[in-house]
Amino acid sequence: MNMTVAVSTGTIDFDREKLQAFLTEALGPADGPLNIQRISGGQSNPTYFVDFGAHRMVLRKKPNGPILKGAHAIEREYRVLNALKDAPAPVPATILLQEDDSIIGTPFYLMERVEGRVFSDCSLPDLSPDERHGIYLAMAEALAALHSVNPNDVGLSDYGKPSNYFERQFSRWSRQLKESPSAPIPELFQLMDWLEQNMPADDARLGIAHGDFRLGNLMFHPTEPRVVAILDWELSTLGHPLADLGFCCMTWVTAPDEYGGILGLDREALGIPSQAEFVEHYQRSLGDSSPLLPFHIAFALFRFAVIWVGIADRAAAGTAADPNASKLSPLAFAQRFAIRGLELF
Repeated sequence: MNMTVAVSTGTIDFDREKLQAFLTEALGPADGPLNIQRISGGQSNPTYFVDFGAHRMVLRKKPNGPILKGAHAIEREYRVLNALKDAPAPVPATILLQEDDSIIGTPFYLMERVEGRVFSDCSLPDLSPDERHGIYLAMAEALAALHSVNPNDVGLSDYGKPSNYFERQFSRWSRQLKESPSAPIPELFQLMDWLEQNMPADDARLGIAHGDFRLGNLMFHPTEPRVVAILDWELSTLGHPLADLGFCCMTWVTAPDEYGGILGLDREALGIPSQAEFVEHYQRSLGDSSPLLPFHIAFALFRFAVIWVGIADRAAAGTAADPNASKLSPLAFAQRFAIRGLELF
């Protein structure tokens, strides 16, 4: 069973002694050694388990090397986690933010390590049907808890622009796609054109959008179907709640070999709720019945595809967070997500 996040035995890409000296000054002397393990599987901000005496922490940092302007903003991650510390949405407790890159080569922050289960396979192969059903409904409840938070109440009124979320996001990701040095993907450009022509009118709904809300970015209680931490806030902003819901629903329209979807599996035998049941549970938990449209899922697929194009770009430049990123065939993933998006209309 996936009880913890997978760790890598690869070389730590920063100076351990400098980090130890910093931690000693910031947290006090430790009664044990400094232990660091890199968490594998991430494609964005490098992440590490850090044990320093009694302190069990997670460190998130910017990647080494050149990065796009505004990307890998760990300062924003720290801010939103700190803002949500007393909110209904479950998040790890923050410890400190270090914006000086002289310690480990890039800015970084530390948060408390939460114990629990992280599932990378959306079919949840080690669980019973009842457990799978509970895990999926808990995911809907955690998303509803996040979207129940009023940004103004937690000091995040300026965390993003207050309107036209889909239009602004479409402009951002389209621009990134057009500027990519990777080989063009025709299906992705076709999907981009359809989204531009079918953009829904802005309904002024606003909340804290996680930006990458999916099963693999959630930590569940060790034994209960309950989310204890929402992870990886790199893409968070003020945004439309249906953007997160649409992104989460990609699971139902992508196959197992497409980054772990469930399309084509015997969902009923597995005990996994239908997309309709999942959405209904989210809406009931949030107290909102705004319809999820094909546009919202297609937009999520487009955005995720462009993210994979970005991974390919960084892999080609040698700056990917995961040293094995190029082996994942990120452009192939991008094409397949684009095709799934086209199948929705």
